[in-house]
Amino acid sequence: MATLTEKAHAGEFILTEVDAAFREKITVISGQNLMAGTVLGRIETDGATAAADAGNTGDGAMGEITVSAGVQEGDYLLTITAAATNAGNFQVTDPQGDVVGVGTVGAAFSGGGLSFTLADGAADFIVGDTITITVAPGSKKYTLHDPAATDGSQHAAGILYAVVDASLADAKGVGITRLATVADVSLTWKTGISADAKAAAIARMAEQHLLVR
Repeated sequence: MATLTEKAHAGEFILTEVDAAFREKITVISGQNLMAGTVLGRIETDGATAAADAGNTGDGAMGEITVSAGVQEGDYLLTITAAATNAGNFQVTDPQGDVVGVGTVGAAFSGGGLSFTLADGAADFIVGDTITITVAPGSKKYTLHDPAATDGSQHAAGILYAVVDASLADAKGVGITRLATVADVSLTWKTGISADAKAAAIARMAEQHLLVR
């Protein structure tokens, strides 16, 4: 006789909920078939590009920009703070204007969720030259929470209320994102998630008053 495995029912992971009206209509990005109770992340950013100020003296080029955990959507500003032949120093501020790191022309930089190398050019940079680094907004769609992601989905943002099959295309769903208590044993996590990453995700959801018990 064939053995049948019953899948998770819609909302069965919910222990208490302030009001069903707080449930959120969401879009699950294509390429996945997710069960009820799946822990979700939201895609907040989509890569970065750089644009040098037209009035710059230096003509060095920005290399490939890699985004990582902690990056923010919006414009970062790189400003040359000290000039030198075939070199120079700079600082980088985030979209809120806070300094996230200092670096040297021609050397690898990492800070504020950005990593890159600003190469020296034929003309040296002078103090005050600027480059704007724009981190593009993401789709704001939901996906399986992945601690290794860098687009925002590394942060737990909610729990899928009912099964959503987005295998072939984006699909609508319902997310439990706040003001509820849920059962840990009924949640579905990314395969292989570490205990530390799971604890961090649970703490993140608690900030949204989504408690895992």
